[in-house]
Amino acid sequence: MASKRDYYEVLGIDKSASEEDIKKAYRKLAKKYHPDMNQGDKSAESKFKELNEAYEVLSDKDKKARYDQFGHAGVDPNGFGGAGGFGGFGGFGGFGGSTGTGGFEDIFDMFFGGTGGFGSTGSAGRKTGPQKGTDLKYELEIEFEEAAFGVKKDIHVTRNETCNDCKGTGAKAGTSPETCKACGGSGEVRFTQSTIFGRVVNVRTCDECHGEGKVIKEPCPQCKGRGSIRRSRKITIDIPAGVDTGSVMPLRGEGEPGLRGGSNGDLYIYMRVKPHKLFKRDGINLYSEMPISFTQAALGDEIEVNTLEGKMKYTIPEGTQTGTTFRIKNKGIPSLKNKVRGDLYFTVKVSVPKKLSEKQKELLRQYAAISGDDMEDQGKSFFDKVKDAFGK
Repeated sequence: MASKRDYYEVLGIDKSASEEDIKKAYRKLAKKYHPDMNQGDKSAESKFKELNEAYEVLSDKDKKARYDQFGHAGVDPNGFGGAGGFGGFGGFGGFGGSTGTGGFEDIFDMFFGGTGGFGSTGSAGRKTGPQKGTDLKYELEIEFEEAAFGVKKDIHVTRNETCNDCKGTGAKAGTSPETCKACGGSGEVRFTQSTIFGRVVNVRTCDECHGEGKVIKEPCPQCKGRGSIRRSRKITIDIPAGVDTGSVMPLRGEGEPGLRGGSNGDLYIYMRVKPHKLFKRDGINLYSEMPISFTQAALGDEIEVNTLEGKMKYTIPEGTQTGTTFRIKNKGIPSLKNKVRGDLYFTVKVSVPKKLSEKQKELLRQYAAISGDDMEDQGKSFFDKVKDAFGK
């Protein structure tokens, strides 16, 4: 065990290396010392085994933690790592034994570009059947009242649309795409490669048809063989009452056209609502401030309150204090989820006049005298106390 090199040294990295750093270092050295690249070189074969042993440990979080704490003894099946060690050290199993959990898949992927196992590799990601079109996103700014009550809007969306001349085939009118001779219409080409595992059938996308399985001999002059044309289209949308900034409205089938007979993508409308000068919104409820006079607050009054539909009458009681909040039911925002409508809350702010005539001052002095208020209280005049009382 003492003769084994440090695993970090084997991979040429330090202990702070990330998982990605470990993987990159392993791939680079594994290519360099792979037996297929070094036929008959026993030294390269030995180093390749050593690399796989180091990578199997350092790419496994549990094994790496034990190795960092106890060294080789922490991961050796005969050491105090016990059954938690290698569990039958893998890597490539000394070329013929069992494969480990990480080395084989990484080497296979490195040389053949994908998964698939022995016998053949899959053509991952290649799609030859119908494919749904790309979804589109549109940001729409609307007025506060439009969001509250709903509105019809015309928007213009630039998107790809199926070419009318070739009906989306990409081929000139009167002709059709032909089956690719290079791949026989499968969209993929298979070839056999000899490896250390034996003969492996590798699969890649056909270069002639680019995986489509068909080639166009005479492209459509209108769309240049693409099968679609870029156009700006007007779409009328019905925005429901109650939307808010961040609301998303999907329009099914209004996105890019699908491929090979696939359905169109969708168009997603992202709402942005302009702020209102008078109202603040919290969910389906509205909040505002309402200025009233000192007389209205003291004696009570029927005042006009602003709502989204206009002004309405509301009676405030006598002795209303500044900062008092009143509620008007069903004057808020309609809910998107049900028929419920929110409420309107308005908070009164008592306005104290900045300038008073001599007659007004005299009347207030009389009021103070009748009420028993001292016109001078710790240096504050009666008028200052009125202002303080009403938050001005």
